[in-house]
Amino acid sequence: MDFSVEELYNKYGEPTLEPVIRYDGGSIPPDVPSYAVLPLWLGKRCEDITLSEARILLFDYGETYSPEKHQRYTSNAPLCLQPPEARFESTQPLSFSSDIWTLACSIWSILGQRDLFSGVLATEDSITREQVKALGILPAKWWASWEARSNYFSEDGAPKRYPRTLEDGFEDSLKAPRQDLKLATFDTDEREAILTLMRSMLSFKPEHRPTADEVVKSEWMQKWALPEYEKMKGQA
Repeated sequence: MDFSVEELYNKYGEPTLEPVIRYDGGSIPPDVPSYAVLPLWLGKRCEDITLSEARILLFDYGETYSPEKHQRYTSNAPLCLQPPEARFESTQPLSFSSDIWTLACSIWSILGQRDLFSGVLATEDSITREQVKALGILPAKWWASWEARSNYFSEDGAPKRYPRTLEDGFEDSLKAPRQDLKLATFDTDEREAILTLMRSMLSFKPEHRPTADEVVKSEWMQKWALPEYEKMKGQA
């Protein structure tokens, strides 16, 4: 059932707001909201919502813009979702290809239970470290400019400790959690299709990434993702 805002408030009450307060008592920076909205209980756990009941909603939080018409040089996405050019090519405007990188990270998080590049207490260096572990050494110019590289890697890009390839991430972030929950997992063909798509979307150089149209036409989208989406719509 679709509610208007007034109907939603009449049924569940108005949102509960909590002021944002710093532990040290300092003032709130201008980019931080003055309050948070507490979650609303709608009578059912998210795990119990069926596909036929689900609706996909997209929110831009005021961040949407067209790179063809406007130029931006910084990404306001969480560090774990930011493309590497936001750090290493900060004098160049971001492009549609930057969104492809963020989309790949988002798809990974939706399929699994862990970000591809861990966002917990993340720093620029920790995110770059995870990117290199998963995808290999950075382009030469970026690699040379990364001052902290010797803390984590040898000069040829081999990790000094705790290697974690993209394939490792698939096993522990996508496959294992689904097995633990007794959910359907990925067969060999789908696994390879996902990894192939991820590697193309996560190319370090933006110009090597596929377009949105090419992503939709990819093997994984055509054989698995889109058919499941159509099935979900048919059950509504």
